[in-house]
Amino acid sequence: MKKQQEMLYGIIGLGRFGYALAKNLAEAGKDLIIVDENASKINSVSEFTPNAYITQDLSKENLMKIGLQNCDVVVVCIGEKIDTCILTTLNVIQMGVPKVIAKATSEEQGCVLQLIGAEVVYPERDMGLRLANRLTAPGFLELFALNDSITISEIALTKKADSISVANFEIRKKFGLNMIAIRHGENLNTDITPETMLYEDDVIIVIGKKENVKCFEEYLRSKR
Repeated sequence: MKKQQEMLYGIIGLGRFGYALAKNLAEAGKDLIIVDENASKINSVSEFTPNAYITQDLSKENLMKIGLQNCDVVVVCIGEKIDTCILTTLNVIQMGVPKVIAKATSEEQGCVLQLIGAEVVYPERDMGLRLANRLTAPGFLELFALNDSITISEIALTKKADSISVANFEIRKKFGLNMIAIRHGENLNTDITPETMLYEDDVIIVIGKKENVKCFEEYLRSKR
């Protein structure tokens, strides 16, 4: 089932998080194994993969029959059912899957999942934090948090960056941020040089400390 040199992803649970994850991985051309107890939910992802299975039995033996032990990554997306989530995550870890990620709905649940060896995500909490950031800083969007302090973020430029070269804008010197891409209209530029020009309403993607990103965004929005 597993193709040579290609990653295989497993998803257990098709709530909103699991479905969105499956859809985006499928659109990225990734190979998937999907498991859920609901027939209609499995039918809804049949276009994503031929390997979609209906089962209420999440025992290690049954998951191995399905083939989840062949996955490089398995994401357990059943955080609301805490006992089922923890037991299923443990089963997948014991099957020898290299990377197991589990959705948690509370810090306590997350602590248990980490103790048994899973990487933990908090979709609802993280979405709340992102929404709060958007409401308080409308030009800023955190794309990906590398850890608790480093982030890759998207920032819409204002008049303060209009018709200025990257060298003269000095974002690295002044704010400790590295610019990795510029979106100008429909065009995305990743070949950035000191002479590259910036314009109002361009969107830049930067990597750096979260507090530095916040300071930069506040500078762009300030009237000073």
